[in-house]
Amino acid sequence: MAKITADTYIEEIVENYPQLIQPLRTYNIRCLACGDAIWGTLGEAAAQKGIKNLDEILEEMNRLLEENP
Repeated sequence: MAKITADTYIEEIVENYPQLIQPLRTYNIRCLACGDAIWGTLGEAAAQKGIKNLDEILEEMNRLLEENP
C-alpha cells in the first residue's frame, strides 16, 4: 500500500484515496472536491495554511488508509 507523505500531491490523494477528502477538510487543507484547486503537495498546502503538525496529520491519514484501504 502506498504511504501518504508531505510530497504526495493532493490530486493523487483525491483521485486514489477519496476516503481522505474529509480528513483534508478537517485540517483546512482544501481540494477540488472541497472547492479549491488540487495542485501541489500536501506539504505545500500545509505550509500555506500555517499548519505546524503535518507529521501528526500524515500519521492519521496513513492510519485511516490502513483501516479503510
